[in-house]
Amino acid sequence: MPRAGQVKPPAPERLGDRVAIGALTATFPPELVDQVLAQTGRTEQRRRLLPARMVVYYLLALALFADVAYLEVLRLLVEALRRPGRHRRAALAPRLPVKSALVQARARLGPEPLQALFVAAARPLATSATAGAWYRGLRLVAVDGTTLDVADTPANDAAFGRAKSGRGEGTGAFPQVRVVGLTECGTHATIKATMGSYATGETTLAGRLLGEVGQGALAGVLLLADRLFVGFELWRAAAATGADLLWRAKTGKTAPKLPVDQVLADGSWLSRLYAASDRRKRDPIVVRVVEYAIHDPGRPQAKGVTYRLVTTILDPAQAPAAELAALYHQRWEVETALDELKTHQRGAQVVLRSKSPKGVAQEVWAHLLVHYAIRKLMHQAAREQDLDPDRLSFTGTLRIVRRHLASHAAFSP
Repeated sequence: MPRAGQVKPPAPERLGDRVAIGALTATFPPELVDQVLAQTGRTEQRRRLLPARMVVYYLLALALFADVAYLEVLRLLVEALRRPGRHRRAALAPRLPVKSALVQARARLGPEPLQALFVAAARPLATSATAGAWYRGLRLVAVDGTTLDVADTPANDAAFGRAKSGRGEGTGAFPQVRVVGLTECGTHATIKATMGSYATGETTLAGRLLGEVGQGALAGVLLLADRLFVGFELWRAAAATGADLLWRAKTGKTAPKLPVDQVLADGSWLSRLYAASDRRKRDPIVVRVVEYAIHDPGRPQAKGVTYRLVTTILDPAQAPAAELAALYHQRWEVETALDELKTHQRGAQVVLRSKSPKGVAQEVWAHLLVHYAIRKLMHQAAREQDLDPDRLSFTGTLRIVRRHLASHAAFSP
């Protein structure tokens, strides 16, 4: 206690008092982070140098700077406090923890708060004016998957596995986590996601995403998917949600049998899908098939390739075959979104840094959250300028968000 007349010098601030995540807090405000921390049982009973809320934002920063070391990312977050013109207390630099404390804080938090934050925040973004987001009043969404290399540790190898050679041996350089996402085509925003081991198929993971499709914020959607996904069980589950479907089917020897039951006025036809176990053909799903070929001098590799689409929209008046054929290219928007996350945000050939399966899950959710926040900012900017979000550069926006984070430290996590 200071003597009478003595002024006690201000105490150095704790790191968690003054670290910010810049523009990303607009998408994930502290109040929402506190809510998911309470929901997942991570609310703390005592004050720490690395409080749980601060660790959530730090994980987002790690995803934003995926190729930067742990402590360098932390220094980047607090560097703005030392700049001229900041609050005078910023001159009292907060004490930085050592790397082991950061690793322990991540382990203490776990992946559940990041997953809960994604579930709470990730919502469709497109408005009625968003170009490329709608077809005859249906919101366009697409499902697809990718793999991410993870740190080569025994725990990650056991949990995720790796690509195998033709002889069935695990020969991939790194274990891989498989991620499947549901993406809004007009905005490239991933609004649902799940993950699993490399050996878990995309169709299996996609089945986990379908529960809320066709309901609530995802009511009135047209779900697009590539030829990998067409199968009786997944189709039935997806159609049961109330969503309309437009999926590409395989052609050739491995193609599902799609008999011509009735040729319609636009050249499409009604057909049937059967489960592999339904050998007596007693329980069919009626579908409509649209078949076409692309003749584009600029794409000689596509010459002679037949495309076959299967849809739940049986009435040609509601969706003419020519419109569906032209519409299907929107499915590529989900691959573009995954490439943005995998190549530009994470960095080409950058391996996820986490050495444990829970850390990998935590890191993947952080990457999905950052990608969603960037896409939300891009959509807002496009709306203000009355532009198609596709006209804006993801990498340019990513650079702006990174610069903004490095120069704005303003709130108390």
